[in-house]
Amino acid sequence: MPRVLLLESPHASADSVFAKYGIEVRRVSGALQGNELIEALSDVDMVGIRSKTNLTREVLDANPHLTAIGAFCIGTNQIDVSAANEAGIAVFNAPYANTRSVVELAIAEAIALTRHLTDKNNALQAGVWEKNASGAHEVRGKTLGIVGYGSIGTQLGIIAEALGMSVLFYDVAERLAIGNAVRMRSLSQLLERADIVSIHIDGRASNAGFFGRDRVMAMKEGAILINLSRGSVVDLEAVRERLTDGSLSGAGIDVFPREPNANGDPFSCSLAGLDNVILTPHIGGSTIEAQESIGSFVAEKLVSYWRKGLTGLSVNMPEVDASPAPSARHRVTWIHSNTPGALAHVNSIFAAAHANIDAQTLVTSGEIGYMVTDLASELPESALTELSELDQSIRLRVLHRD
Repeated sequence: MPRVLLLESPHASADSVFAKYGIEVRRVSGALQGNELIEALSDVDMVGIRSKTNLTREVLDANPHLTAIGAFCIGTNQIDVSAANEAGIAVFNAPYANTRSVVELAIAEAIALTRHLTDKNNALQAGVWEKNASGAHEVRGKTLGIVGYGSIGTQLGIIAEALGMSVLFYDVAERLAIGNAVRMRSLSQLLERADIVSIHIDGRASNAGFFGRDRVMAMKEGAILINLSRGSVVDLEAVRERLTDGSLSGAGIDVFPREPNANGDPFSCSLAGLDNVILTPHIGGSTIEAQESIGSFVAEKLVSYWRKGLTGLSVNMPEVDASPAPSARHRVTWIHSNTPGALAHVNSIFAAAHANIDAQTLVTSGEIGYMVTDLASELPESALTELSELDQSIRLRVLHRD
């Protein structure tokens, strides 16, 4: 029976998917790291993580038997994808499943911070009645600057416009403006005009420090900063400086440079205790709806890869979504280095073994090639050995029909 280890408590919807196909599920509620993680992976075929578990090269090199990794979240910067490629381990994530949840939190924080609801709440919690309009505004008529105009940024812009806001966006990639959103050709232009800046960029290494001190200082007087992306992106000390001197009117921070591995662990942040600041524990995508959707989505991807070799929406493998041919008895999947002549090498081996090929697909992406071959006949063990020993071979799997 195949086994999957789920760390950091993905939604139980994942278990239902695995159970349907006879895959044993093991769970650990928090994150694991280093040697503890290496040991936990020693007898499982697949692993599912969220944002805290780091699948480093050391961890993957120690567990080359792993077939697939599921990130039950958007980001995959906690996974050494290069090491996964070298080991032929497929990586999957949930790039769209929690988009709405992140957008709703950004809108909620924009309204709460613009109305200074945090200050009003703090005063009442302390037993002080402070009914006044000082510093409180509507978001209608304000300018929202979106940094990172992917699936989250575009949906955020649509909802912001519906609330009567003007929307500017900046992205290093070419993006089509949705609705009345206006693209800014430089981030400095956006920062000069935006009353609220909401950051939605990914966690790739090159984005570390992207919104550093210079960009925090370039924000418009009285603006609000919201970061629901990655903790490594924003210089929180610079944010604190501008909040303390009153030149920023508020901040909503959901992600931090260092985050605890498990609930209940101690946490500290330099923005704690400041007026008009919302600090949340990395919950941008943490709604029941989003987590249920992510759980089933990623589990389905892992199961489809395990059973059929399908790689649709894989983070690192060339995409093959072709179901097995109806008459096929076996499906041979071959991950290999993308070198000339790979197809000819493989088919010469198939021909010598008198294999009856029903269907064959070869897709390459960067340095990786992925070949899927459906066979209507048996393939001798000697042929499989020959395939796996080719110089460009990374991983060979033989899948049998149910």
